[in-house]
Amino acid sequence: MKQEYVMEVSGDYTRHCAFTVFGEERIKQMNIQNGEDVTILFDIDAHEYNGRWYNDFRAYNVIREKKDSRSVSTVTTPSDENLPPFPPKPDTADAFKNDDGSDLPF
Repeated sequence: MKQEYVMEVSGDYTRHCAFTVFGEERIKQMNIQNGEDVTILFDIDAHEYNGRWYNDFRAYNVIREKKDSRSVSTVTTPSDENLPPFPPKPDTADAFKNDDGSDLPF
């Protein structure tokens, strides 16, 4: 059994993301309701079909948010503070600082 959902992510610009929940037991356990303010944790995967690639977002957990009487019910994604840190971007100016061009193939 598979259930598909579309979440609305609020911010400067409203965005939408479709995701799926697999398994009757997991669907009942998550019990996601329309308009509910929740955090969805999901895995992202891609598969190829007839030469085209398709993304697949599979939810594995839902976290209920505490409601405030002033809040608007929407579905949200985890905040940046809960995400693992990415390594810093390398400074491209430093990468070419000592480059004499001798390794060029032409």
